[in-house]
This record gives sequence, C-alpha cells and structure tokens, in this order.
Amino acid sequence: MGNRIVIIEDDAAIAQAVQLNLECAEYEVTVFDNGQTAWDALRENHDYDLALLDMMLPGKDGFALLPKLREYGIPVICLTAMGDPGHEVQGLRSGAEDYIAKPFDMLALMVRMEKVLSRRGKLHEIYHFRDLTLDKGNRRLTRKGEEICLPPLEFDVLAVLMKNKNRTVSRERILNEIWGQDYFGDIRTVDVRVANLRKKLNLSEAIHTISKAGYRLEER
Repeated sequence: MGNRIVIIEDDAAIAQAVQLNLECAEYEVTVFDNGQTAWDALRENHDYDLALLDMMLPGKDGFALLPKLREYGIPVICLTAMGDPGHEVQGLRSGAEDYIAKPFDMLALMVRMEKVLSRRGKLHEIYHFRDLTLDKGNRRLTRKGEEICLPPLEFDVLAVLMKNKNRTVSRERILNEIWGQDYFGDIRTVDVRVANLRKKLNLSEAIHTISKAGYRLEER
C-alpha cells in the first residue's frame, strides 16, 4: 500500500496531472478543489501522510487550512503561483514543511515529497512492475515471491526506474537520486547497470533508451 496523499488544488489541470503522476508512482491520492470542502472532509477523515496544498483556494484559502492540517499531524507542501517571498515565509512559519512555486517539475516535487515523508518516518518505498516487487527499505527484490539478488548499485538504479515507471529519467537524475547530491563521476556507469538489468531480469523490451534524454521503464 502506498502513502496516502491529499491534494487541495482548484486548478483542475494541475490537480489532474499531479494525481496521475502520483498514482503511477503507486501513491493513494484524494483531490479537493475547494478549501471549505477539504476542511469539512478532513474533520471526518484525516488519515493522510502528506498534503499538497494550494494557497489560493475558494471557500477557505491555504493559510486557513494549514493550522487544521497541522492539528491532524499531516505534513504540508505548499503549491502556489504566488511569487511573493512574503507568502513563502508566511507558509513556512505557519507550519508548512516545504514550498514549491508553479510551474514545477513533477520529479522535483516527488523528490521533495519523499524527503518530507522520510523525515516524518512515513515513507513507504515498495514499487511494483509486472511480476517484480522492490522493497527499497528492506533492500529486497522479488519476482513472484522468489527473491532476486542484485549488486547494490544495480538495485538502486532499478529502484529509481521502478519509482518513475512510464517517465523518462536522465542518467544524471538517476545518479543524483541514488547519492542524494550532485554526482561528479562518470555517468556511463548507469548504462552498464541498465544493460545488466535488461539481461538479468529479462527487461530488454521494457527499459527504453531515450535518445539524449535517459531511460524509461515502460509498462504496456
């Protein structure tokens, strides 16, 4: 079961795009497009691991919702089109864990989400692709219940690809996600690990090389 995420965002296009990407990454997602509706629903059910909160909402704005989300112990990442640094400071002082301005890169948002969930001890990192299940926390890969042993770096590369399945991920991003910082070594090490994964796991037709962009693990 993935982490439970609530999106409170009145821009339907943004909310739908975020929801689709998060569901592809196996998060469980609930969406509200009105602050008052979200306020009322949260009183009945506030079993969420993280909230993505727009600050400018009909009904009740994000600044009104922040204390309620904090009361329920739900960490918040603020999403806003407002470029005023004062709003960012106000959001962070009101208890937001992080703040990201629109338009934002989806992968960047997901990395921030993982950091918040990890800090709170709520991050569930279990990924599925076809008959493969990867448990990152326990560093365990299984196929139909049978454990498969991989070298550490191959395991980590596969974890990034499975987490981002159906999305193109650059070699640089793969390495940066593994090391958690800018990687200054030879990025061709990714090519070697991907070649090994294709062979060992019979994923030649599933891991696509995207010219000048990176790799994509594609589920058809």
